[in-house]
Amino acid sequence: MSSSMLFYFYLMKSTFTNFNEYFLLFPEKVQVKLEILRKIIHAQNINLEEYIGYQMPAFKYKNKPLLYFAAYKKHIGFYPLPDVLKEFESDFIERKYKFSKGAVQFPIEEDLPLDLIEKMLQFRVKEIRKNPETLHLRIPFYLYKKTTSNSKSIGD
Repeated sequence: MSSSMLFYFYLMKSTFTNFNEYFLLFPEKVQVKLEILRKIIHAQNINLEEYIGYQMPAFKYKNKPLLYFAAYKKHIGFYPLPDVLKEFESDFIERKYKFSKGAVQFPIEEDLPLDLIEKMLQFRVKEIRKNPETLHLRIPFYLYKKTTSNSKSIGD
């Protein structure tokens, strides 16, 4: 196993209690990007709560999941929940970002798209404000460890 594979194996087996512990596992240039991402997220709303969810840095707004993010060897995975990804799919295509139903990838070697991140955050905050009573029941399907073939949420 290569040294980089061992690093990422260790990373996935570790338990983190805060953002700083997570950030310190990465090279300095990645730490800087993670800190920029953290600051741009906090700049959108002062009432955000940081936590570690699914072994990733995450934020809550009004006690609801706002987003998750994680660093990888070649990209930063950004997990703002499925409705946000659907809304901004054309932006991802235009900017040539890899994306799926659950995440968008920002290449490590490129600047973070701060304007797009701000728009996605604003959209997600509006979603939470519109539907405050139901959003806390859903776990993002791409993060949920299925125990049965049709498990989708805590509230079901």
